[in-house]
Amino acid sequence: MAATAAPSTSLPTPRCTSWRNIFPSPANTPRSVNVFKYPSGRTQRAAAGRLESPTSTDRSIGVVGTDEEGDRIRRLQNGSDVRGVALEGEKGRTVDLTPQAVEAIAESFGEWISENSRKEQGQDEKIRVSVGRDPRISGPRLGAAVFAGLARAGCMVFDMGLATTPACFMSTVLPGFAYDASIMMTASHLPYTRNGLKFFTRKGGLSSSDVEEICERAARKYTARKMELGGGGGGGGMTPAATRVDFMSAYAQHLRTIIMERINHPSHYHTPLKGFKVIVNAGNGSGGFFTWNVLDKLGADTFGSLHLEPDGMFPNHIPNPEDRTAMSLTRAAVLEHGADLGIVFDTDVDRSGVVDSSGTAINGDRLIALMAAIVLREHPGTTVVTDARTSAALTRFITARGGHHCLYRVGYRNVIDKGVHLNRDGVETHLMMETTGHAALKENHFLDDGRRVNFEIRTAIAPITAGLPCTNIKISYELATAGYLIIQRHLKYFVGILGGKNYN
Repeated sequence: MAATAAPSTSLPTPRCTSWRNIFPSPANTPRSVNVFKYPSGRTQRAAAGRLESPTSTDRSIGVVGTDEEGDRIRRLQNGSDVRGVALEGEKGRTVDLTPQAVEAIAESFGEWISENSRKEQGQDEKIRVSVGRDPRISGPRLGAAVFAGLARAGCMVFDMGLATTPACFMSTVLPGFAYDASIMMTASHLPYTRNGLKFFTRKGGLSSSDVEEICERAARKYTARKMELGGGGGGGGMTPAATRVDFMSAYAQHLRTIIMERINHPSHYHTPLKGFKVIVNAGNGSGGFFTWNVLDKLGADTFGSLHLEPDGMFPNHIPNPEDRTAMSLTRAAVLEHGADLGIVFDTDVDRSGVVDSSGTAINGDRLIALMAAIVLREHPGTTVVTDARTSAALTRFITARGGHHCLYRVGYRNVIDKGVHLNRDGVETHLMMETTGHAALKENHFLDDGRRVNFEIRTAIAPITAGLPCTNIKISYELATAGYLIIQRHLKYFVGILGGKNYN
C-alpha cells in the first residue's frame, strides 16, 4: 500500500522504500513512501479466531478450530498492546477486559518470557517481573489478576504501584532493580472505562507478533478454564503476594541526575532549572510525579501547573496532548503565569505536547521539527523516522538541516521498530517520532517516552533562560542554543508547516 503526500519542489526528498534501505529521491519528484501492512517477520492469522497449528495440548483438551471464548482474548490485542473495556459505562460496549482474561494473558506473558530467557541465556532462575499502573479505577482489581497470572507462571512479582510506561521499561535496566520484564497497566488516553497492558523486556517493548503469540496462548488457557478443563476459571481466590517496591523515587533521582549532568550549572549544580518557569498539565494521570519529584527539586518554578493529582475518573479532560481542552487550558496557564514552557502529558507519560512562551502549541509536525532540530545539532546527518502522515514541509525542514527523512507505516510501534532496523543495518537513526507525539531516541534505548521529549527541550533551553554564558554550557551548548532559538523563533521556523508552505 502506498501513501503519497504533496510534491516537494525545492529540495531532494529522502524516501524509505523498503524495510532495509533509505535513499534520496530525485529532486522535483513526488514524495512517496512504501507502507507495509505488517513489519517483517510478523505472522498473519488467516481468519479471526482460527488456531493455525493446534498443539498436542490443544487436542488433549479438545480445544481445536474456532472457539468463541478464545476469540474474546484475541480481540483484545491492539498491535503491540492489549486493550479492552474494563468497566461498564460505554454505550454499546460490554466489559471484555475481565480479571479472568487479564490473568490468562499475564500468565502467558510470564511463560513466554521464561521460555525466551532460557533459550537466550540458559537462565533457570525464577523470572522477576515488575508491574506498574496508571490511576484508572479498574487498576487495583485487574492488578490482582496480573499478579495471579504471573504467579501461576512461576514468576516473582514486584509491585511498583502508580507508575509510567517509560518507568516500567527503565525498571528492567536501572541498576539495583534490573527486572527481567515489566507490565504497565494503562489504556493511554482512552476513557476511564478502558484499561490495558503494555509489555517490556530489557530489549524494549514487545512487537505485535510477540503479543499475538501471547494472546493466542492466553486464548487457549481462557477457553480451557471456561470449559472447566484447565483447573478452574481463574481470577478468584487470594491475591498472590507481590513485593512492593519504591521504584519511582529511584527513577526520579535517575532523571534528576541526567539533567544536572547535562546542564552542568557552574553556580547551582543541583538546581539547574532555577529561574525556569514551566506549566505541567498531567490530566490527572501518572505525570504529576515529574513535577514534584523532578522539576521542583531541580529548582524550576511550576506554580500554576494543572491536574497533577492522580484521579482515575479523569474529571477535567481526557489526558491527551491532542485534546483541545487540554491544550487550551495549558496555553491559558502559560500566558497567565508567564511560563517559558507548557507540557501536556497523556495518562501514562509516553506521549506529550508542548506550548511555548507565546502560547503557541507545538505538536504534530511542529513537535517533530523541534525535536529533529535538536537531535540534528548533536548528530549531524542522522535519519529521522516518522509515520507517513507528516507533511512535505517537514521533509524540507529536516533535509535543509542536513538530515534524512524516512517515512513509514502509521503506528508508533512501527515507526520505532523501523528506526531499530535501520540502525542495525548501519543507517544512523537517532529519532523516531509519530505525529501523535509518541517518540523514541536511540540514546534512550529506543523507548517511547514523552517525558524524554520534554527533557530534551527543557535541557536545551534552560541554560540560556537562566542567563548562562556560552563558556559554561560545555557539551550541552549546541543543544541549548538549538532548543532556545527554536522555541524563541517558533513562528519563523514553524508557521505554515501543517499547510505545507515552504520556509527556511
